Amino acid sequence: MRYFSFAFFFFFLLYFNVTAQDIGYTTFGKGVRIMASDSSFSLKFSARFQTRYVGAVNLEDNSYQDRILIRRWRLKFDGFAVDPRLVYKLELGFSNRDTGGGDIIQTNNTSRVILDAVLKWNFYKNWTVWFGQTKLPGNRERVISSQKLQFVDRSLANTLTLDRDIGVQLRHHHTLGKVVVREIGSISMGEGRDITVDNAGGYDYTARLEILPFGTFISKGDYFSADLKREPSPKLAIGLTYDYNDDASKSRGQLGSFLSEARDLLSIHADAIFKYKGVSSLVEYTHREVVTRGPVISTDTLGNVTEAFLTGNGFQISGGYLLKSNYEFALRWHGFLPEEEIQRNDIYSYAFGLSKYIRDHNLKVQSDFTYSQIENTDDAFVIRFQVELSF
Repeated sequence: MRYFSFAFFFFFLLYFNVTAQDIGYTTFGKGVRIMASDSSFSLKFSARFQTRYVGAVNLEDNSYQDRILIRRWRLKFDGFAVDPRLVYKLELGFSNRDTGGGDIIQTNNTSRVILDAVLKWNFYKNWTVWFGQTKLPGNRERVISSQKLQFVDRSLANTLTLDRDIGVQLRHHHTLGKVVVREIGSISMGEGRDITVDNAGGYDYTARLEILPFGTFISKGDYFSADLKREPSPKLAIGLTYDYNDDASKSRGQLGSFLSEARDLLSIHADAIFKYKGVSSLVEYTHREVVTRGPVISTDTLGNVTEAFLTGNGFQISGGYLLKSNYEFALRWHGFLPEEEIQRNDIYSYAFGLSKYIRDHNLKVQSDFTYSQIENTDDAFVIRFQVELSF
């Protein structure tokens, strides 16, 4: 499957080299841009990968474990078809972490390669409809691309995140003076990406409201981390998401493993991002609970948990400052507090991040140093170092 995908897309690019009117190589990090000779189709192709080192010290016995991995390896395609108001996005993942988990009947026992495959149609003024597979409008840090994070990876608040799903989203925005308001509604299958079987339960319903009281950020800066544009005036974006997954069959909604019994899951996400002259801050709260009759868990005859929906609360508070040299220092306090019934341990982490943005988020070196406290488990100190390249 992987080799077929590579061969197909390289043939696709070769074809357009012959037939396209315009092929653009604008600058590093902006991808390869192709326009059809009659201007009825455009394509931007780009690729990215993350190489990561992770080392962990057990603070009780001083043992050390480490590894190096390709955390993400992805191909991206986007553009418009027929009309500039009809755009598309396709993203494929080829690292083991991207394709893993597909050895189940629900994904036809194949690798999960497709991340995004979505059409976006701006059909009337400020109204746009999305159809296909992509991220649900959940908490901000999850919707921010993994390429554009302030730390090596996302916080523990995302333990309870929404994820990619297939369905339809309706988006609208309007302004009231300087204030920008965005509304998003979504109906999706509720079982995550690359599912091939019939819907096992009900649908997932998501609603999100965003308010930007001081106007829009430069270059959509409310959806990338660090104040790389050095906002000349204070900018703030506040978001609130409500999600109801009817008859959810996975332990984490769109994520996790399929369980033997379905339950209705209610999730709430609140977040706020602030940027001003190199200073940035992100605050998030996530919550999930089971709201239908029946236990959250299944146990064996000894009372041990055999199946459980992941419920509880997550949070993060982070902030950073970008120097004129494009080095950034950042701090983050984050945690996950599971519901007591599911018999999992509370986790708190304290992190210090140091990044060098060579070409914004397209070429950067990031590191973070985390002190992790897990209830009933030895404390640990974790070192992560990562290089991101996107072209």
